[in-house]
Amino acid sequence: MSEELPLLRTLGEDLAVVVARDPSLSSRLQAVGHTGLSAVWTHRLAHRLYRRRLRTAASLLARIARRRTGVEIHPGAVLGRRVFIDHGASVVIGQTAVVGDDVTIYQQVTLGAVGWWTDNDRPPGARRHPVVGDGVILGANATVLGPVTIGDRALIGAMATVTEDLPPGARVYAPRSVVRPGPGLRPVPDTAAGTARGTTPADGPGVTPGTAPGTASDAVRLLASAGSW
Repeated sequence: MSEELPLLRTLGEDLAVVVARDPSLSSRLQAVGHTGLSAVWTHRLAHRLYRRRLRTAASLLARIARRRTGVEIHPGAVLGRRVFIDHGASVVIGQTAVVGDDVTIYQQVTLGAVGWWTDNDRPPGARRHPVVGDGVILGANATVLGPVTIGDRALIGAMATVTEDLPPGARVYAPRSVVRPGPGLRPVPDTAAGTARGTTPADGPGVTPGTAPGTASDAVRLLASAGSW
């Protein structure tokens, strides 16, 4: 992580990186309303208040940002330059987390602690949250827990969970979903004619074959008996 720049210059870099990385935006004016940018900008201010021991004001800003953007960043967390939070929904970054420069964070990412049952046994002031290196990409719903270190330019795929250190350039992917062949397709019943297209009539109880159902209950029974429920 590079040294900290003056606030206005840092905010300008944040704006530029949103325009560069979000293809849905075509101008800086559009980027001003970007959810992730609003969360990062608010955190920059809250973090400076936090370091000056104005903890109540910092927490208030963080809560406002959470309500407005869905992004929860503790004022004590350290964000590097040009951090890009895409979409922003349900992103959580804990108090002792450190995020490097040029990091990309997608929705529902958590940089959290293991849990109070572990953290309460740590020495006072010990780190509880991850350190994320420069150029790291965190895919949607990725979870990184504990005082682990993620090496520079690592990629953590969508829905992956990390609880140990990763070397620079590492690639972590969640297991793929299992795809199984489904049952044979059944014909869609023609409720207007009371039959299934291309098949013999599939009528439910109380429905005369070859006629339209007279009530909603008849239509429900017809669909259920045709196997398309």
